[in-house]
Amino acid sequence: MRNRLSLLSTIAILSSTYSFSQDTSRVKTVQDVYVRELLGSSSDMLRLPNIQGTDIFAGKKNEVIKIGTSSADLSTNNSRQIFNKVPGLSIWENDGSGIQTGIATRGLSPNRSWEFNVRQNGTDISSEVFGYPEAYYAPPSEALEKIEIVRGAGSLQYGPQFGGMLNYVTKKSLGNKPISVESAQTVGSFSLFNSFNAIGGKIKKFSYYAYLHQRNAQGWRENSAYRTRTASISMTYDFSQKWQLSAEYTNMNYVSQQAGGLSDLQFAADPRQSSRERNWFSTPWNTGSVQLTFTPSKTTQFTVKTFGVVAQRNSVGFMKAITIADTINTLIGSYNPRQVDRDFYNNYGVELRGIHRYQALGHQSAVSGGVRAYTGLTERMQRGIGSTGADFDLSIASLQNQQEYGAHLNFGTQNLAAFAENMFQLTPKLTVTPGIRYEQISNTINGFINTSSTGLLEMQQRDRAVILLGIGAQYQVGKTANIYANFSEAYRPVTFSELTPAATTDIIDPNLKDAAGYNADLGFRGCLLNSALKFDVGVFQLFYDNRVGIISLDNTPYRTNIGASLSQGVESYIELDIMKMMPQFSNLGLSVFANYSYIDARYTRWDNPALVNDPNLTLVGKRIENAPQHMLRTGLTLKYRGFSSCLQYNYVSAVFTDAANSIEANTSATTGQLPAYQIIDLNMTYQWAGIYQLRAGINNLTNEVYATRRAGGYPGPGILPGTGRTFYLTAGLRF
Repeated sequence: MRNRLSLLSTIAILSSTYSFSQDTSRVKTVQDVYVRELLGSSSDMLRLPNIQGTDIFAGKKNEVIKIGTSSADLSTNNSRQIFNKVPGLSIWENDGSGIQTGIATRGLSPNRSWEFNVRQNGTDISSEVFGYPEAYYAPPSEALEKIEIVRGAGSLQYGPQFGGMLNYVTKKSLGNKPISVESAQTVGSFSLFNSFNAIGGKIKKFSYYAYLHQRNAQGWRENSAYRTRTASISMTYDFSQKWQLSAEYTNMNYVSQQAGGLSDLQFAADPRQSSRERNWFSTPWNTGSVQLTFTPSKTTQFTVKTFGVVAQRNSVGFMKAITIADTINTLIGSYNPRQVDRDFYNNYGVELRGIHRYQALGHQSAVSGGVRAYTGLTERMQRGIGSTGADFDLSIASLQNQQEYGAHLNFGTQNLAAFAENMFQLTPKLTVTPGIRYEQISNTINGFINTSSTGLLEMQQRDRAVILLGIGAQYQVGKTANIYANFSEAYRPVTFSELTPAATTDIIDPNLKDAAGYNADLGFRGCLLNSALKFDVGVFQLFYDNRVGIISLDNTPYRTNIGASLSQGVESYIELDIMKMMPQFSNLGLSVFANYSYIDARYTRWDNPALVNDPNLTLVGKRIENAPQHMLRTGLTLKYRGFSSCLQYNYVSAVFTDAANSIEANTSATTGQLPAYQIIDLNMTYQWAGIYQLRAGINNLTNEVYATRRAGGYPGPGILPGTGRTFYLTAGLRF
């Protein structure tokens, strides 16, 4: 409480002194002019306006990636290129398929982006938003119009997550013609073939967009073949200027071979090698939504949206430590049986949001609010004894105590939430936006698990109600720059896996607490020199309390709250369009950008009762796992008529992979420091006749050997190499 009050006081002072905003009483606000200016340019990095739809973004740190003008390799969803201008973003790059996106900010874990509230067109697409928030699905980049990122301050409008909100915005049509078509075909290294085909258009009040995407490759590493297919359709009908109805449905399915981890010696000898050829992974995914928008006046708008996710997570493989070879068992004359794990997700929700602009203190302010109801059911079946074969096969070969799986659990989540924010336009330049969010969360668990004497796990239920507070401010400096400040509380319920014992001897603290904390920002952003210079430079602080971990208590694994951590640092982005300052060279473009972040992420409290009497063993002051201290991404872009090329450099400093900050790797290669690395990418594009496009590129130009993570379980214990040098060539058209 003391931390909350002191930070709220600090932000309040900053709000009155440096806060910022635009004069929303005008028909065209300063920020609206700025955003329109950027949208009309070739920039691929934008900012959200103060108000968009029913949402308020004044005073919130955010980025918008405009995919249509991005120079990134879209054929494989190359994250380090797509997000290259987002400062402070750490990325896991252990899978060159681009099927999943693993990103994080401010020292959080990039594991399938689980610290973000991941959405597509404003609706949840992760496995289960509270109990298992991992995002196994990411849409193909060719289908996207833009990607919106709102940092931790997004907790009030979208949920309590520490990371904030990540929203994939797909295309809705292909112009005003009744029928338009776009197609892109890509070939590349290691038998890469990527095919994207879409049709869309507008017929009077009706607009539509549908695409079919397929990608397959053998993969850079041995045993890393994959094939993926995604199909989607969206439709919108404008009944009148006041009423609009839209609906969308997406289906994705893939099968991916998991090459598994390596020991550090294997990684040094040949990072492309693999000793696991029988490991497979698949996640059939269905997501859909229906939204009704009502705009009774120019100052008021309401939306009601229903959405759902019906999906699976399936894996089969030999998941022993890398020190145990997956070889034929001479006693049975075949390979050992593989482990089968399966999840089934059925999640549904409805959100009602509204916004109203009103006059106060001689200026136009706005109030936004909403309510949300969500229900999620996860059926988890783990530790099944599967086949001895090598193909993707989820069949169960033998029973365990009359059960197919060693664990067969049902997890349920019921969630009711409400939020409200009010953007007060205090002066033509200053806005202050306080907000509040209420979360009511109920989790249940029951089923069978072979870690207890009877195997039966009686129904358990955890109920809690949480109130989150926040305040943001924005002060306009000139026409195209502002100072922003924001503070928002964050919250993370205990996940399903943290509530489930991993072994018979494991004990879970009955008083296990949910994680809680806050995000705080202060920065300066905008554009100068007639929009030739764009920048966003700020400082941040993220406090994460009640971190969950496993300690040894009386020589028994004990899962409990192990302490707290604090991340703080600098996030900066600057881009200079050199030729924009020399309009006489209208056909030539030359720009350079730099994105640098410094993150000091450390444990500030360590609650392990086994170590309290030995200060030499405490983790206080240790760095947080998977949190690089320095990240630099910089690039040079050259454009002439229809040709453009971008040379990009990435540097990421060393990271620790365990809380003890171990330097040397352990025997199973699941812990140990990962060294710093640097990567250079080159991409080129040529467009002509307004219809045709050629794209080509070399990823990891210098063939850098690097790794961004170690795994303790899936996709295979050990060090996971990043992808070496690859090539691609894309031919596209749109008419």
